[in-house]
Amino acid sequence: MNVREPLSCAPAETYSRAMPKRFVRLGLVAVVIVIAGIAVLTALVQQRFNAPGAHEDSVTVLISKGASLKRVAETLEAAGAISNARLFRRWVQITGSDDVLKAGEYAIPPRASMAQILDQMRRGEVVLRRLTVAEGLTSAQVTALIAVAEGLDGAIEAPPEGALLPETYYYTYGDTRSGLARRMETAQAEFIDAVWPDRAPDLPFRSADEALILASIVEKETAVPSERARIAAVFVNRLKRNMRLQSDPTVIYGISGGEALGRPIRQSELDRPTPYNTYVNRGLPPMPIANPGRESILAVLHPAATQDLYFVADGTGGHAFATTLAEHNRNVAKWRRIQREKVSD
Repeated sequence: MNVREPLSCAPAETYSRAMPKRFVRLGLVAVVIVIAGIAVLTALVQQRFNAPGAHEDSVTVLISKGASLKRVAETLEAAGAISNARLFRRWVQITGSDDVLKAGEYAIPPRASMAQILDQMRRGEVVLRRLTVAEGLTSAQVTALIAVAEGLDGAIEAPPEGALLPETYYYTYGDTRSGLARRMETAQAEFIDAVWPDRAPDLPFRSADEALILASIVEKETAVPSERARIAAVFVNRLKRNMRLQSDPTVIYGISGGEALGRPIRQSELDRPTPYNTYVNRGLPPMPIANPGRESILAVLHPAATQDLYFVADGTGGHAFATTLAEHNRNVAKWRRIQREKVSD
């Protein structure tokens, strides 16, 4: 009987040491592969995120307040600003930008990348709308403009007459109508407060409110900027002499609330007593008759140094001024001739 040599084998402890090392190496390789895959995928996603958009024209998008990231991405995709809402959403989440996106109306430039759109929304670069309020409009007329201005929200009541500063105001989609009106009131109050202390001496005003009333009359009397200080001087001179102002725009305001009559004032209307009829009443009306601009306010606070007491239209869009009634009557006669010639033509 042959005795065989026992088969050689590695000790148990050898296997226990070798196998973990092999698994560790395999695990490290797997981790490297996964990391490399993630890096490649991230690079591809980033490349797509930074690629120019497909939209050839500017796209306007409205992002509502409180909209979820999913809703934001879907809105951008539906408008054609981005091509893949899911990709946009995922990248925003990866970069931690989902909490800093700002609501509002956005004008997305042509071919803007998703990265550019995201940056625009992080900075809140929303569309600025504007509303221009012309000098000489009544508060009711300004309120009507605000009421139909696109993008504003809420109701509005007409502010006090003369309380609004005419100029161009910017606002964003969703701003309130009442908030915009308050901005106009604040602007007027701040301007008056700033210029009132520097007024000319010996003006026949007891308050800035009275100056505002006269400024509204000057605003309605002339559309020629260079005439404002001289028109103001006529009324200042009349007030100092306790003469009636005899201003047609005040009469019209008493008749129609400042809306155009579309016809000449009738003699019966000039004789009709109203709080705003300066042909009947002495002094200033009880309130402004419109919202005067900065230049008319400054003209009243710094009137021209003249002795003029009268003015009448001269047929060129301006006025002829006079210091005496006789001179004024001659100017009126010239204006009547001009009117007759226009009718005959």
